[in-house]
Amino acid sequence: MVRVIGIVSAKGGVGKTTVTANLGAALASKFGRNVVAVDCNLTTSHLGLYLGVYSPLYTLNNVLRNEVSLQQAICEHASGLKIIPASLGINDLYNIDTNNLRKKLKNTFSQMDVILLDSSPGLGREALITLQTSEELIFVTTPHIAPIVDITKTRQLANQMHKKSIGIVLNRVKNQRYELTAKEIEQLTNLPVIAKIPEDENALKSTNSKVPLVSMSPKCLASRAFFKLAADLVGEKYYPKLGLVDRIVNMFKRNTLKRNNRAGTHVPRFAVSGSSHTLR
Repeated sequence: MVRVIGIVSAKGGVGKTTVTANLGAALASKFGRNVVAVDCNLTTSHLGLYLGVYSPLYTLNNVLRNEVSLQQAICEHASGLKIIPASLGINDLYNIDTNNLRKKLKNTFSQMDVILLDSSPGLGREALITLQTSEELIFVTTPHIAPIVDITKTRQLANQMHKKSIGIVLNRVKNQRYELTAKEIEQLTNLPVIAKIPEDENALKSTNSKVPLVSMSPKCLASRAFFKLAADLVGEKYYPKLGLVDRIVNMFKRNTLKRNNRAGTHVPRFAVSGSSHTLR
């Protein structure tokens, strides 16, 4: 049975589209899954742009106006990922009907393995489209307090809607002392951190090249983290093959992190007591 997974965060700029595109491409290219990624960010749609889809014949907006079917709006990507982009035109925001979107998706793509929904930021009407359509949720954040606090708000709403929370993808991790750790984030949100995507300049090159990072630089550390996330999501095994240079670089990074941690005593930045969280 197809899984409908929303990639969500109330905070903008944390990398929801990056996670959607690379997770989808990893599932399709590395693990042979049939995946469709849907851009549910109707007002500021970026998924198509990220993957080099500039002027599609039809978009999700056409589908939501009952002008075409979901099948007609599919764009095929070289990675094997299928994309349903949203329109870049402001006039295409009118007369759309989001009712029964989940039913339409599940009926149309019943033979697929995974449907990924790229959400808009915030908790307004547009973001609710993803929450209402999804059955499972992956939260995306950077290791900073503002987007993490927003996760707790989004999860409260998701719980009220009886959605399953898979966990948190911690994006753009630099392993600096000013960043919150995975353990701290798990304590604050009561959600597991299921992936840590390191900061990687290849990600910016990927965005400008309109090619998913996992396709452009499959051996970089960020791509390996996406492959591991994809494997865990579908119950596969992933064992990256590290060359000599990779092992030396990883050892250097681990030693640097250890030295940074020894430079001072770590002071917890929040206290957790029961279901309430007190920030310090």
